[in-house]
Amino acid sequence: MAVTTSKNFCPNILYGGGPCEDASCLGEHDVRLCELCVVICSPASNYDSHIRGRQHLANTAKVAPLPFVKAQSVRCPPCAMVVNATEWTAHISGESHRKHQQLAALRAAYEIAESDKQGVSVSHAETGVDFGVVNLEQAGAGESRVQLSVSSLKLVTLIHVRVRARVRSHVACFKTEVTANSPLYPDSDLHVPIVFQHNQLGRYEARLELVFQTSTGREFIIARRLLAIVGESTERESLKPVAPYTRAPRVSWEYNKLVLSGDAPPRILPQTWTRDLLPFSIPVPLAEILRSGSYPDIHERLSEEYFPEPLALENHQVFFANLLWIEEARMVEDLRVYDKQDVEFEKDGRLWSLHVHGLAEGRPSVSIGDAILAQQAGVGTTFRGLVHEIRQEDVLVSFHPDFPGAGQRFNVGFQLNRIPLRRQHQALVAKNASPQRLLFPNPGQEGLETPVSGVDSRRILFNSSIGNNVPQLIAVQSITQLRPGSAPFNLFGPPGTGKTVTIVEAIHQLLDQQPNARILACAPSNSAADILALRLLTLSPEEMFRCNAAARVPASVPPELTAYCHRPGNVYTLPQMDTLMRFKVIVSTCNNASFAYNIGMPVGHFTHIFVDEAGQASEPEILTAIKPLSAESTRIVLSGDPKQLGPVIRSSLARRLGLETSYLERLMDLPLYSAEHGRGLSFVKLVKNYRSHGAILRYPNEKFYNSELEVCGHTSTIDAFLGSPHLVSPDFPVVFHAISGTNDREASSPSYFNIDEAVQVKAYVVSLLRERRVPEASEIGVITPYHAQVRKIRQLLRNADLVDVKVGSVEEFQGQERKVIIVSTVRSSTDLLAYDARFALGFLSNARRFNVAMTRAKALLIVIGDAAILSIDPLWREFMNYVHLNHGWRGDDPTWDVNAPVDADADYADELREALAEDMNAVMAQLPPEEDIEAEANLERGFQDAGAGDENEWEAGGGDGSEWT
Repeated sequence: MAVTTSKNFCPNILYGGGPCEDASCLGEHDVRLCELCVVICSPASNYDSHIRGRQHLANTAKVAPLPFVKAQSVRCPPCAMVVNATEWTAHISGESHRKHQQLAALRAAYEIAESDKQGVSVSHAETGVDFGVVNLEQAGAGESRVQLSVSSLKLVTLIHVRVRARVRSHVACFKTEVTANSPLYPDSDLHVPIVFQHNQLGRYEARLELVFQTSTGREFIIARRLLAIVGESTERESLKPVAPYTRAPRVSWEYNKLVLSGDAPPRILPQTWTRDLLPFSIPVPLAEILRSGSYPDIHERLSEEYFPEPLALENHQVFFANLLWIEEARMVEDLRVYDKQDVEFEKDGRLWSLHVHGLAEGRPSVSIGDAILAQQAGVGTTFRGLVHEIRQEDVLVSFHPDFPGAGQRFNVGFQLNRIPLRRQHQALVAKNASPQRLLFPNPGQEGLETPVSGVDSRRILFNSSIGNNVPQLIAVQSITQLRPGSAPFNLFGPPGTGKTVTIVEAIHQLLDQQPNARILACAPSNSAADILALRLLTLSPEEMFRCNAAARVPASVPPELTAYCHRPGNVYTLPQMDTLMRFKVIVSTCNNASFAYNIGMPVGHFTHIFVDEAGQASEPEILTAIKPLSAESTRIVLSGDPKQLGPVIRSSLARRLGLETSYLERLMDLPLYSAEHGRGLSFVKLVKNYRSHGAILRYPNEKFYNSELEVCGHTSTIDAFLGSPHLVSPDFPVVFHAISGTNDREASSPSYFNIDEAVQVKAYVVSLLRERRVPEASEIGVITPYHAQVRKIRQLLRNADLVDVKVGSVEEFQGQERKVIIVSTVRSSTDLLAYDARFALGFLSNARRFNVAMTRAKALLIVIGDAAILSIDPLWREFMNYVHLNHGWRGDDPTWDVNAPVDADADYADELREALAEDMNAVMAQLPPEEDIEAEANLERGFQDAGAGDENEWEAGGGDGSEWT
């Protein structure tokens, strides 16, 4: 057989559709490509058997005709893309194309290995050997058996049977009982029993290879896939996809229609704005660039025309304005995913009600005052309804009196609320007396002339718990001594070091030492702002005001803060100016803090502006709270951790061009904030970790914090699981549970879920609560990066009456902690041909996301994932090495050398590909040279088609479907 993983194929034959006229071409010419299945057949004579195979026939039935390719373009099926003809030569010479082309060749190789040949037929050709779902007791006892039947048209000998698997430990799960060198006579059957045995939940896959020898001594193999799933069938059945995944079609939308608007919600403010909020619309030339060309072309044009120079004080406003417009264009496009077709509104009093599935989960995010557009085909009017009320998954909208009414059906679109973006643009253009010290501070503008050398033991603390924490005390004292006109002071607070506690103590001390101080305390989210306000409850409602956006849902406000809010009617508003000016502390989100500027509050009214969790917001968002409101004397304090989650930016272009770098992170990269120069003067780093056991903290501490963090948690908490049966090693409370599952999607949702991991998560939760080291379900948290997996795990836990276990994304757990954290990584690949595995990791390979997920646990951290896929990323590989070398490993064995040093810049996907190539070459070595499947077809009894073709990748479009990259 001539198919190998390293062949150089002639591109003229594969993609040109004709003979190769290049006399110097060294590529393989006896080859043919099936565009539909993305399979390269070599020799070309194998193509005829391929197109009669079951996978090709299945793809023919389900796949639409290949899309039209415009002139001067070439379709590249292996890469699932259309390439400009002028770039074709460079494309087929590139490394990415070479890898995808090898993948197409490997598909053919697997297909050939699984085909019946030489007159020998093996049962289970269509489905492989599938043991189905085996319960844990039966699997552990080895009671699950399947029998293969083998027949032949001529005398052959079954020399031996072997099992191969991507995960070495899967080989031992499948055992065969067959005598070596068993003769197989014509018209007689040979039975090969296969037994599955394993004692852990999960999905187990391998390949059975039957090695035959003809009477002339010629050897060949026939392979069959092996699959067994250990678990409960009813539980798994409840989680399976409700419908096959299909990409949701775009709802047709007609533009340039007459727009009729409904009534706005009740008036928000008791006083008038003194400054107009300008529209800040996307410039037409920029919008046109964003709508045309390929991603590389758009990025190149933007870099040349809009970002020709690096960020500086002189271009700061234009630089970030362009980034905001690029992000806005992506947000508008993403919101179209939620467009609805052929829906009906119901009358509800004077309003109209629309049911929106996913609304309660913020998919889409809709607030009071937002606009919903409704159109009818062939009608020349667009009705713009304004949201007045939200009830779970129903929105109540006011439409124009001409709205047609009940019984009519509409296409519905959600209009982006541009107010937050307009506020950020407003902040960028706002005048400031000292922009340089805010944006690009220089040495000499440090907050302190000399570091605080000691703490004032006479000072009475409002929170006595920090009395023995010297870094916190130094931070508080530094903040109270900041010089007017200095650069922003940064409080670097790694996980569990108490940065918010420190900020709150500093605010109390400022108010105590400086009675005339007026403080604006902000955070990017309502939840983070609420935490600040809740920790300042020693202040009275006359001293502190919690400012809320008019659209905020009252149920989301902690009851303890009700007295600190202003809600005279059904919406949150602002009190009169004189009342606002009397508050000592105003707490707000960063975006909503612009109220002070827009109602005319004097610049410099706030003596101090604090921004907690400053690393989680973009620079324009942070500046909304700072730049328009600060005078030369205003002290700015930022607290956060640039090593944890940054701002959520939807546009990959905006991320790449700089919007993903937070204000805090950018400042910390300036010379003023270097560890050698700025520590104690421009920033303070907290180092005492009161959250986690040392084994949980050690790896992120080394990777992100130069091993400076000190374990200071109460032993009664952080040592709670030492000796627990849930640990692999009794004194190491970190477990990596390696499990090979499969990625699923359902209906029109592109989000992934993994049933095998979800079931394992539930098993851990149930077992942990039985052990009683966790007295309350609320002390367990489950982190998973995909929304679909969140829903599946919540469903399992709800069915088990375990609703108090918090299940959420990494973002939802930022700033939170639990006694036990279970992480489900979701992404897996049961396809041995996963060449784009690094891409398949999606945002799992984001270092800051990794850091947050791994630092939420106090006493026990359990990570569940596909080790082979995760090992592609150096950060994950090194973490798994750390766990394995400390005897915390459970499940499938690592597929790599855990003792080998990890190269942070290495592409470990190549290692996976090489292992695959070795595996496939071992298969091909068992096939005769230049074997022509078609030539043997007359020996077959009802020719058995090949059956290992992969799912058609052209249809899939190569898309990942991950949400928050």
